[in-house]
Formats: sequence, structure tokens, C-alpha cells
Amino acid sequence: MALQSKYQQLITAAQQAGVTDLQVREQNNVLYIDGTAPSGAVKDQLWNIYNQIDPDFRAGDLVLNINSNVNTGTQAKVVTESSNLNIRKGPGTDQPIVGKAAHGETVTVISKANEQWWLVRSKDGEEGYAYAQYLQV
Repeated sequence: MALQSKYQQLITAAQQAGVTDLQVREQNNVLYIDGTAPSGAVKDQLWNIYNQIDPDFRAGDLVLNINSNVNTGTQAKVVTESSNLNIRKGPGTDQPIVGKAAHGETVTVISKANEQWWLVRSKDGEEGYAYAQYLQV
């Protein structure tokens, strides 16, 4: 219950923003927050609140598993030198990799969290954050 108190601002923001299928559970000293955001902007907002509570996501006591229900967006081409582009759970290189997009592949840009990290969905449906430097709209 202590973790729910620590992250209450995040839970409340998710409820107020209309996150559907919201589930909050604590297991083995980790809080899991699952659901579907109504937009990429809402997902970005939740990650920003998380970063305010736990700067740089260092505590390792929360798994934020929120996807967006956005099915359209801008198309962008992966412009890495030759390797795949990592798609990460959250906006940062310390976040786990949830997928990859191949060099030259087109991804859907759901939202632009900031100048460095964009929320994308690969052709395989993997949703997460990619480093914007390697994307060309």
C-alpha cells in the first residue's frame, strides 16, 4: 500500500485523464499500473508525472504499462545508419526495450513527448518511445 501512496498522483492523473481498463496492483514490492490511454498526449503526461515522482525512473518500484488507443498518426521513416531502432517502454535509454524497427522501416508517430523521444507504433503493433534523431517524418 505504501507504493500506491507514493504514486497516488500518477494513479489519480490516470483516472482523471480517462485511462480505461485501469488496473493498479502491488506485487513483490513493485506497483503495476496497466490500462489504455485515450491519446498519446495522455501517455506522455503520465510518464512526465512518473519522472517527477521518481527522477530518471531509478527506484525500479513501478511498472507503467499504459498503451494508447490511437490508430492513426504521422508516418516516419527509421533513418539509423544500418542497425535497428530500439522502441522502449518509456522515454529514456534506461527503459526496457519492447520492440525494434528496422532501418528504412516506416513507423507511426503517435505523439512527440519531447524533442528527443517520440511515442511510436511499429508495423508489428509494438508501441513505445523511440529516439527522435533516428526518425524522419
